[in-house]
Amino acid sequence: MKELNRRPMSCPHQTPWEIEILILRERRKHKTWGPKKLRAVLISVHKIASPPAVSTIGAILKRNGVPLRKFRNRKALRLPLQGLTSPEEANDVWTVDFKGWFRTLDGERFDPLTVMDLYSRYLLCAKGLAGQTLYSTQYAFRGLFKRYGLPKVIRVDNGVPFASVGIGRISELSAWWTNLGIRVEFIKPASPQENGAHERMHGTMKKECTKPPSTNSGSQQLRMDRWRREYNQDRPHEAIGMQRPAQKYHKSQRRYCGKIMPLRYPRPLESIQVSSSGFIHRGVTSCFIGTAFSGSYLGLKPIDNGIYEVYFAERVLGELHDSTPDRLRPLSRIIPRGSEREQKQDSRVNQSVTHVPG
Repeated sequence: MKELNRRPMSCPHQTPWEIEILILRERRKHKTWGPKKLRAVLISVHKIASPPAVSTIGAILKRNGVPLRKFRNRKALRLPLQGLTSPEEANDVWTVDFKGWFRTLDGERFDPLTVMDLYSRYLLCAKGLAGQTLYSTQYAFRGLFKRYGLPKVIRVDNGVPFASVGIGRISELSAWWTNLGIRVEFIKPASPQENGAHERMHGTMKKECTKPPSTNSGSQQLRMDRWRREYNQDRPHEAIGMQRPAQKYHKSQRRYCGKIMPLRYPRPLESIQVSSSGFIHRGVTSCFIGTAFSGSYLGLKPIDNGIYEVYFAERVLGELHDSTPDRLRPLSRIIPRGSEREQKQDSRVNQSVTHVPG
Protein backbone atom coordinates (compact mmCIF):
# COMPACT_ATOMS: atom_id res chain seq x y z
CA MET A 1 0.00 0.00 0.00
CA LYS A 2 3.03 2.31 -0.18
CA GLU A 3 2.46 5.46 -2.28
CA LEU A 4 4.50 5.28 -5.51
CA ASN A 5 5.86 8.05 -7.71
CA ARG A 6 3.12 9.19 -10.11
CA ARG A 7 5.44 10.87 -12.58
CA PRO A 8 4.84 9.47 -16.10
CA MET A 9 7.60 7.41 -17.67
CA SER A 10 7.59 9.69 -20.76
CA CYS A 11 6.14 13.06 -21.83
CA PRO A 12 5.25 13.34 -25.54
CA HIS A 13 5.20 17.16 -25.58
CA GLN A 14 8.46 17.64 -23.66
CA THR A 15 11.01 19.85 -25.44
CA PRO A 16 13.83 17.70 -26.87
CA TRP A 17 17.16 18.17 -25.16
CA GLU A 18 18.81 19.09 -28.48
CA ILE A 19 16.55 22.14 -28.80
CA GLU A 20 17.18 23.13 -25.18
CA ILE A 21 20.91 23.09 -25.90
CA LEU A 22 20.37 25.33 -28.93
CA ILE A 23 18.34 27.78 -26.82
CA LEU A 24 21.01 27.96 -24.12
CA ARG A 25 23.78 28.28 -26.70
CA GLU A 26 22.08 31.21 -28.44
CA ARG A 27 21.40 32.85 -25.09
CA ARG A 28 25.09 32.64 -24.16
CA LYS A 29 25.97 34.34 -27.47
CA HIS A 30 23.35 37.10 -26.98
CA LYS A 31 23.03 37.82 -23.28
CA THR A 32 20.26 40.43 -23.63
CA TRP A 33 17.95 38.51 -25.97
CA GLY A 34 14.67 37.29 -24.55
CA PRO A 35 12.44 34.31 -25.42
CA LYS A 36 10.79 36.05 -28.41
CA LYS A 37 14.07 36.68 -30.20
CA LEU A 38 15.42 33.25 -29.34
CA ARG A 39 12.31 31.63 -30.82
CA ALA A 40 12.73 33.66 -34.02
CA VAL A 41 16.35 32.46 -34.26
CA LEU A 42 15.24 28.83 -33.91
CA ILE A 43 12.92 29.30 -36.88
CA SER A 44 15.14 31.34 -39.20
CA VAL A 45 18.64 30.11 -38.41
CA HIS A 46 18.17 26.56 -37.19
CA LYS A 47 15.14 25.83 -39.43
CA ILE A 48 13.03 24.31 -36.66
CA ALA A 49 9.50 24.03 -38.03
CA SER A 50 7.73 23.71 -34.66
CA PRO A 51 9.79 25.54 -32.02
CA PRO A 52 8.73 25.74 -28.39
CA ALA A 53 6.36 28.51 -27.34
CA VAL A 54 7.73 31.75 -25.94
CA SER A 55 6.57 30.79 -22.44
CA THR A 56 8.29 27.40 -22.73
CA ILE A 57 11.57 29.01 -23.77
CA GLY A 58 11.26 31.35 -20.80
CA ALA A 59 10.73 28.36 -18.50
CA ILE A 60 13.78 26.61 -19.97
CA LEU A 61 15.95 29.67 -19.34
CA LYS A 62 14.63 30.07 -15.80
CA ARG A 63 15.17 26.37 -15.06
CA ASN A 64 18.81 26.72 -16.13
CA GLY A 65 19.44 29.75 -13.95
CA VAL A 66 19.26 32.44 -16.65
CA PRO A 67 17.89 35.70 -15.21
CA LEU A 68 15.11 37.36 -17.20
CA ARG A 69 13.84 40.91 -17.02
CA LYS A 70 10.42 41.41 -15.46
CA PHE A 71 7.97 43.60 -17.34
CA ARG A 72 4.92 45.26 -15.89
CA ASN A 73 1.73 44.05 -17.52
CA ARG A 74 0.44 47.26 -19.03
CA LYS A 75 -0.58 48.41 -22.46
CA ALA A 76 1.65 50.89 -24.24
CA LEU A 77 0.11 54.31 -24.79
CA ARG A 78 0.46 55.11 -28.48
CA LEU A 79 -0.20 58.73 -29.38
CA PRO A 80 -0.44 60.03 -32.96
CA LEU A 81 2.62 62.03 -33.97
CA GLN A 82 1.36 65.39 -35.15
CA GLY A 83 3.12 66.76 -38.21
CA LEU A 84 5.62 63.91 -38.61
CA THR A 85 5.99 61.69 -41.66
CA SER A 86 5.02 58.03 -41.40
CA PRO A 87 7.40 55.95 -43.57
CA GLU A 88 5.96 53.60 -46.17
CA GLU A 89 9.23 52.24 -47.55
CA ALA A 90 12.95 52.32 -46.91
CA ASN A 91 14.65 55.74 -47.02
CA ASP A 92 11.39 57.62 -46.48
CA VAL A 93 12.56 58.78 -43.03
CA TRP A 94 16.00 58.69 -41.44
CA THR A 95 16.16 59.41 -37.72
CA VAL A 96 19.35 61.06 -36.47
CA ASP A 97 20.73 61.77 -33.02
CA PHE A 98 23.83 61.80 -30.87
CA LYS A 99 23.85 59.22 -28.12
CA GLY A 100 25.01 60.69 -24.86
CA TRP A 101 28.78 60.91 -24.78
CA PHE A 102 30.92 58.86 -22.40
CA ARG A 103 34.60 58.30 -21.74
CA THR A 104 36.62 55.24 -22.59
CA LEU A 105 38.90 53.72 -19.95
CA ASP A 106 41.82 55.91 -21.04
CA GLY A 107 39.73 59.03 -20.32
CA GLU A 108 39.06 60.02 -23.95
CA ARG A 109 35.63 61.38 -24.86
CA PHE A 110 33.54 59.22 -27.21
CA ASP A 111 30.53 60.87 -28.89
CA PRO A 112 28.54 58.40 -31.08
CA LEU A 113 26.48 59.72 -34.01
CA THR A 114 23.64 57.33 -34.86
CA VAL A 115 21.50 57.27 -38.02
CA MET A 116 18.65 54.80 -38.52
CA ASP A 117 16.14 54.10 -41.29
CA LEU A 118 12.78 54.27 -39.53
CA TYR A 119 10.90 51.92 -41.85
CA SER A 120 13.31 48.97 -41.71
CA ARG A 121 15.04 49.87 -38.39
CA TYR A 122 18.33 49.45 -40.28
CA LEU A 123 21.16 51.16 -38.41
CA LEU A 124 23.08 53.11 -41.04
CA CYS A 125 25.67 54.68 -38.77
CA ALA A 126 27.04 54.27 -35.26
CA LYS A 127 30.24 56.25 -35.38
CA GLY A 128 32.14 58.00 -32.64
CA LEU A 129 33.03 61.60 -33.50
CA ALA A 130 35.41 64.06 -31.90
CA GLY A 131 32.42 66.19 -30.86
CA GLN A 132 29.00 67.41 -31.88
CA THR A 133 30.36 69.84 -34.46
CA LEU A 134 29.16 70.87 -37.90
CA TYR A 135 32.34 69.79 -39.68
CA SER A 136 32.55 66.26 -38.27
CA THR A 137 28.80 65.62 -38.64
CA GLN A 138 28.68 66.90 -42.22
CA TYR A 139 31.73 64.80 -43.12
CA ALA A 140 30.02 61.69 -41.71
CA PHE A 141 26.83 62.39 -43.70
CA ARG A 142 28.74 62.84 -46.94
CA GLY A 143 29.99 59.28 -46.51
CA LEU A 144 26.49 58.02 -45.71
CA PHE A 145 24.97 59.76 -48.76
CA LYS A 146 27.64 58.33 -51.05
CA ARG A 147 27.03 54.82 -49.72
CA TYR A 148 23.25 54.73 -49.24
CA GLY A 149 21.88 57.65 -51.30
CA LEU A 150 19.59 60.45 -50.15
CA PRO A 151 16.50 59.99 -47.94
CA LYS A 152 13.27 61.93 -48.37
CA VAL A 153 13.07 63.09 -44.74
CA ILE A 154 15.56 63.47 -41.91
CA ARG A 155 14.07 63.70 -38.40
CA VAL A 156 16.13 65.34 -35.66
CA ASP A 157 15.74 66.89 -32.24
CA ASN A 158 16.43 70.52 -31.37
CA GLY A 159 20.05 70.12 -30.32
CA VAL A 160 23.21 71.22 -32.07
CA PRO A 161 24.33 70.86 -34.79
CA PHE A 162 20.92 69.87 -36.20
CA ALA A 163 18.96 72.93 -35.06
CA SER A 164 19.64 76.47 -33.94
CA VAL A 165 17.90 79.31 -32.15
CA GLY A 166 17.62 81.25 -35.41
CA ILE A 167 14.73 81.64 -37.83
CA GLY A 168 12.86 78.41 -38.43
CA ARG A 169 15.36 76.59 -36.15
CA ILE A 170 17.49 76.11 -39.28
CA SER A 171 21.20 75.47 -38.73
CA GLU A 172 23.96 75.25 -41.31
CA LEU A 173 23.62 71.46 -41.31
CA SER A 174 19.83 71.42 -41.76
CA ALA A 175 20.13 74.12 -44.46
CA TRP A 176 22.61 71.89 -46.30
CA TRP A 177 20.18 68.97 -46.09
CA THR A 178 17.36 71.15 -47.41
CA ASN A 179 19.45 72.33 -50.34
CA LEU A 180 20.04 68.66 -51.20
CA GLY A 181 16.28 68.14 -51.49
CA ILE A 182 15.78 66.50 -48.08
CA ARG A 183 12.88 67.58 -45.89
CA VAL A 184 14.01 68.26 -42.32
CA GLU A 185 11.58 67.46 -39.49
CA PHE A 186 12.15 68.76 -35.96
CA ILE A 187 10.46 66.99 -33.09
CA LYS A 188 8.86 69.13 -30.38
CA PRO A 189 11.23 70.42 -27.69
CA ALA A 190 11.54 68.07 -24.71
CA SER A 191 9.53 65.36 -26.53
CA PRO A 192 11.89 62.39 -27.07
CA GLN A 193 8.85 60.12 -27.50
CA GLU A 194 8.43 61.57 -30.99
CA ASN A 195 11.71 59.86 -31.82
CA GLY A 196 10.94 56.83 -29.67
CA ALA A 197 12.27 54.13 -32.01
CA HIS A 198 15.65 55.84 -32.10
CA GLU A 199 15.75 56.29 -28.34
CA ARG A 200 14.87 52.60 -27.91
CA MET A 201 17.81 51.68 -30.13
CA HIS A 202 20.05 53.86 -27.96
CA GLY A 203 18.96 51.90 -24.92
CA THR A 204 19.95 48.62 -26.58
CA MET A 205 23.29 50.09 -27.69
CA LYS A 206 24.06 51.33 -24.19
CA LYS A 207 23.34 47.95 -22.65
CA GLU A 208 25.12 45.77 -25.20
CA CYS A 209 27.95 47.97 -26.41
CA THR A 210 29.05 50.54 -23.85
CA LYS A 211 28.86 48.85 -20.45
CA PRO A 212 31.65 48.69 -19.54
CA PRO A 213 33.39 51.04 -22.02
CA SER A 214 36.37 49.83 -24.02
CA THR A 215 40.02 50.65 -23.42
CA ASN A 216 40.28 53.42 -26.02
CA SER A 217 38.28 55.02 -28.82
CA GLY A 218 39.68 52.69 -31.49
CA SER A 219 38.65 49.52 -29.69
CA GLN A 220 35.29 51.09 -28.79
CA GLN A 221 34.61 51.85 -32.46
CA LEU A 222 35.49 48.27 -33.49
CA ARG A 223 33.10 47.03 -30.80
CA MET A 224 30.33 49.29 -32.11
CA ASP A 225 30.94 48.16 -35.71
CA ARG A 226 30.55 44.50 -34.68
CA TRP A 227 27.43 45.36 -32.72
CA ARG A 228 25.92 47.27 -35.67
CA ARG A 229 26.43 44.29 -37.99
CA GLU A 230 24.74 42.03 -35.44
CA TYR A 231 21.89 44.54 -34.97
CA ASN A 232 21.24 44.72 -38.72
CA GLN A 233 21.85 41.14 -39.83
CA ASP A 234 21.27 38.81 -36.85
CA ARG A 235 18.95 40.45 -34.33
CA PRO A 236 15.20 39.88 -34.91
CA HIS A 237 13.23 43.09 -34.46
CA GLU A 238 9.75 42.94 -32.97
CA ALA A 239 8.59 46.17 -34.66
CA ILE A 240 9.05 44.61 -38.13
CA GLY A 241 7.52 41.23 -37.40
CA MET A 242 10.67 39.56 -36.02
CA GLN A 243 12.49 40.13 -39.29
CA ARG A 244 16.02 41.44 -39.46
CA PRO A 245 16.55 45.05 -40.56
CA ALA A 246 18.85 43.93 -43.38
CA GLN A 247 15.94 41.95 -44.87
CA LYS A 248 13.80 45.09 -45.31
CA TYR A 249 16.37 47.75 -46.18
CA HIS A 250 17.61 48.73 -49.64
CA LYS A 251 19.63 51.70 -50.84
CA SER A 252 17.93 54.87 -52.03
CA GLN A 253 17.46 55.52 -55.72
CA ARG A 254 18.20 59.22 -55.12
CA ARG A 255 21.95 59.30 -55.61
CA TYR A 256 24.29 61.89 -54.10
CA CYS A 257 26.44 63.66 -56.69
CA GLY A 258 28.22 66.03 -54.30
CA LYS A 259 26.89 69.17 -56.00
CA ILE A 260 24.11 71.46 -54.79
CA MET A 261 21.83 73.05 -57.36
CA PRO A 262 19.98 76.27 -56.43
CA LEU A 263 16.38 75.95 -55.33
CA ARG A 264 13.93 77.19 -57.93
CA TYR A 265 10.50 78.51 -57.01
CA PRO A 266 7.41 78.69 -59.24
CA ARG A 267 5.49 81.84 -59.97
CA PRO A 268 4.31 84.04 -58.32
CA LEU A 269 7.26 83.47 -55.99
CA GLU A 270 10.37 85.56 -56.55
CA SER A 271 13.73 83.82 -56.00
CA ILE A 272 16.30 85.75 -54.05
CA GLN A 273 19.75 84.61 -52.91
CA VAL A 274 21.10 85.07 -49.40
CA SER A 275 24.52 86.71 -49.28
CA SER A 276 27.54 85.14 -47.60
CA SER A 277 26.90 87.35 -44.57
CA GLY A 278 23.27 86.19 -44.22
CA PHE A 279 21.45 89.18 -45.77
CA ILE A 280 18.95 89.46 -48.59
CA HIS A 281 19.05 92.69 -50.59
CA ARG A 282 15.92 94.25 -52.09
CA GLY A 283 16.63 97.55 -53.76
CA VAL A 284 18.47 99.77 -51.33
CA THR A 285 17.36 97.85 -48.21
CA SER A 286 18.86 94.75 -46.63
CA CYS A 287 17.27 92.24 -44.26
CA PHE A 288 19.23 89.84 -42.09
CA ILE A 289 17.98 86.25 -42.40
CA GLY A 290 20.81 84.26 -40.85
CA THR A 291 24.27 82.97 -41.71
CA ALA A 292 22.88 79.43 -41.85
CA PHE A 293 21.18 80.36 -45.14
CA SER A 294 24.34 81.77 -46.76
CA GLY A 295 24.30 81.09 -50.49
CA SER A 296 20.80 79.56 -50.39
CA TYR A 297 17.87 80.75 -52.46
CA LEU A 298 14.66 81.89 -50.74
CA GLY A 299 11.24 82.46 -52.27
CA LEU A 300 9.16 85.61 -51.71
CA LYS A 301 5.41 85.16 -52.16
CA PRO A 302 3.15 88.25 -52.19
CA ILE A 303 0.15 87.63 -49.95
CA ASP A 304 -1.10 91.22 -49.47
CA ASN A 305 -0.26 94.77 -50.39
CA GLY A 306 3.39 95.17 -49.38
CA ILE A 307 3.47 91.86 -47.43
CA TYR A 308 5.46 88.80 -48.54
CA GLU A 309 5.83 85.30 -47.16
CA VAL A 310 9.43 84.07 -47.12
CA TYR A 311 9.97 80.42 -48.09
CA PHE A 312 12.98 78.17 -47.74
CA ALA A 313 12.02 75.20 -49.95
CA GLU A 314 8.58 74.25 -48.57
CA ARG A 315 9.18 75.79 -45.13
CA VAL A 316 7.69 79.21 -44.34
CA LEU A 317 10.23 81.27 -42.41
CA GLY A 318 8.14 84.37 -41.79
CA GLU A 319 6.75 87.55 -43.31
CA LEU A 320 8.49 90.56 -44.82
CA HIS A 321 6.65 93.91 -44.78
CA ASP A 322 7.50 96.86 -46.97
CA SER A 323 6.82 99.12 -43.98
CA THR A 324 9.77 97.48 -42.16
CA PRO A 325 11.86 96.04 -45.01
CA ASP A 326 14.94 95.51 -42.84
CA ARG A 327 13.28 93.05 -40.45
CA LEU A 328 11.82 89.58 -41.03
CA ARG A 329 8.84 88.76 -38.85
CA PRO A 330 9.13 85.06 -37.95
CA LEU A 331 6.03 82.92 -37.72
CA SER A 332 4.59 82.88 -34.23
CA ARG A 333 3.66 79.20 -34.55
CA ILE A 334 4.65 76.16 -36.53
CA ILE A 335 2.02 75.03 -39.02
CA PRO A 336 1.22 71.34 -38.36
CA ARG A 337 1.66 68.97 -41.24
CA GLY A 338 -1.66 68.20 -42.94
CA SER A 339 -3.46 71.37 -41.85
CA GLU A 340 -5.67 73.27 -44.27
CA ARG A 341 -3.16 76.09 -44.64
CA GLU A 342 -0.27 73.72 -45.36
CA GLN A 343 -2.34 71.73 -47.84
CA LYS A 344 -2.89 74.96 -49.77
CA GLN A 345 0.83 75.69 -49.60
CA ASP A 346 1.63 72.15 -50.76
CA SER A 347 -0.59 72.51 -53.83
CA ARG A 348 0.84 75.92 -54.78
CA VAL A 349 4.46 75.78 -53.69
CA ASN A 350 5.82 72.54 -52.30
CA GLN A 351 5.18 70.33 -55.31
CA SER A 352 6.84 72.85 -57.60
CA VAL A 353 10.04 73.58 -55.69
CA THR A 354 12.95 72.13 -57.63
CA HIS A 355 15.79 70.49 -55.74
CA VAL A 356 18.83 68.57 -56.86
CA PRO A 357 18.15 66.81 -60.19
CA GLY A 358 17.41 63.11 -59.69
